[in-house]
Amino acid sequence: MAVDPLREPIRRSLVSRLREGLPRNGDTRPHFVVCGADALVYTVAEELANAGHRIRLTVIVPPKLRSDVPDLSELRGVRIVRAGRLDERTFRSAGLAGAAALALVMPDDVVNLHAALCAQAVEPDLRLVIRMFNSGLGYGVRRLFADCAVLSDAAMAAPAFVAASLGEVAPTHVRLPGRTVFVARRADVRPEHVICALTAADGAGRVDVLPATPAPEGERPTDLVLAEATGRPAGQTLAAQRLVRARKRRRHPLATFGRALRAAVSRKLGMAVVITLAVTVISGTVLAQADNVDGLWKSVYVTLLTAVGSSDVEEKRNALAQAAQLILTLAGLALLPLITAAVVEGMVNARLALARGTVTNDREGHIVVVGLGNVGTRVLRQLVDLGLEVVAIDRRPDARGAKVAEQLGVPLIVGDAALEETLRSASVATSKALVVVSTDDVTNLQAALNARAARPDLRVVLRLFDDDFARRVQTAFSIDISRSVSRLAAPAFAAAMLEREVLATIPVDRHALLVAAVQVLAGSPLDGAPLSQADRELSVRVIGLSAAGSEWVDWAPDPRRVLAAGDRVFVVARRAGLRALVEQATPPPEPLMLEQA
Repeated sequence: MAVDPLREPIRRSLVSRLREGLPRNGDTRPHFVVCGADALVYTVAEELANAGHRIRLTVIVPPKLRSDVPDLSELRGVRIVRAGRLDERTFRSAGLAGAAALALVMPDDVVNLHAALCAQAVEPDLRLVIRMFNSGLGYGVRRLFADCAVLSDAAMAAPAFVAASLGEVAPTHVRLPGRTVFVARRADVRPEHVICALTAADGAGRVDVLPATPAPEGERPTDLVLAEATGRPAGQTLAAQRLVRARKRRRHPLATFGRALRAAVSRKLGMAVVITLAVTVISGTVLAQADNVDGLWKSVYVTLLTAVGSSDVEEKRNALAQAAQLILTLAGLALLPLITAAVVEGMVNARLALARGTVTNDREGHIVVVGLGNVGTRVLRQLVDLGLEVVAIDRRPDARGAKVAEQLGVPLIVGDAALEETLRSASVATSKALVVVSTDDVTNLQAALNARAARPDLRVVLRLFDDDFARRVQTAFSIDISRSVSRLAAPAFAAAMLEREVLATIPVDRHALLVAAVQVLAGSPLDGAPLSQADRELSVRVIGLSAAGSEWVDWAPDPRRVLAAGDRVFVVARRAGLRALVEQATPPPEPLMLEQA
């Protein structure tokens, strides 16, 4: 075939520009980079690798990872770069230039911020997804970078643990144009406020996610739904209020004094004091009756003076009065040293308890939180905000949440939660629930089992890294709920990197549902198709439609409505369903035809 000499320079220039924009190996897939040092780096990388997108994935980790982080080399198609510092040199060697997005999920806020500044110097147009614990710093970081998402795994996971400790649904609220939606049980909302069903149980142990709207006779009160918020308090708030009211009803002055006395004085000394007091009262009553003492005050007067040894020998008294006087005098001699010993023991026990960080009095109806790291601190704050009484346990006196506990007046027990005596010092047997959220799976599981041994019906909420292990532990040991923080947070981090359409991530059971707005592009399969084609049972549920060029959203769209280019479809979807919907809303790529030489 003859080559046109006039078109040849144009062809060569086009080929040259295409080659300059491609990686050296010719791989045209978008490049994503994840940096981290704990369990979250693995779950985010796994979420990206299994998302179904054609991407290149590079993971940057320290030379030595923690023992609880799985082997990253097990993930297919993931390139691993080990570096001791996240700086420009590391990012350039990892091929960050030209990358589509970077996730910084190191457990240190300052390290993530420094890495973000270095990454921006390498690739100015990079999308950043940054993990931040400090919300104030996160707000400033979000304003610092043009294309940036700041997420907190602790903030995402804490509401789920708090709600689980109260036996309620995690209060997930999502603000959409013109309305706010939230997750609730079907029995807790009115039928007219239900937008769509999120789960449906068939009664045989199977739970479907995003089912078709069931018939009224098939609806179960425990099914989860997405509902419109109408100002009614969330379920966990109502549960907390009921718990606070019940605790106030139980708080009688005498009962409180009795619990404090039992905690301060040993059992044997307390019994000795009580017996001596009983003997004193009985002897004083007998003496007052024998001497025909009139009036209560005179009887108390004679009894106390006789007890402290201020009585004289009365030979003319009858034998009964003399015996009562003698016993009363001896009881008085024993009572004073016993009271002195009880006071001294109480003061010593209180000082020792403060030094050890143990609880100085028995508690009832409180919630015990084990582990004051990032997640535990968030859980502690939210429980206190709800007005609940909390006792905290941590191995380290300088844990991240230790100062927070001190500021909030929450007792902190410094000790190993895996030991029975540590749990007893927190009065776990009389608590409402145990929330175990430390970073050590072995300690968490041991604490949960010891607590159940102390009280079989105790509500236990357990944090474990491996989601499959958490599910099996929950079933095998009848633990109310077991969660993996990294599993709860990873879908949100992956969605922030992959799908710009995602508005929020909703944790439902052990799944992550995405609330997204997908725009229909001209020439796509959805252009000119009815809205019903965007809805897929168990995958995608359409909840709203916004016409092209309009900000108003129709939250009850007609499924027969014909879609046009520029329309935005609001959906609740699983990740695979959202990916398929985006493909439906995007025109197929046209192959680039290059004339052969």
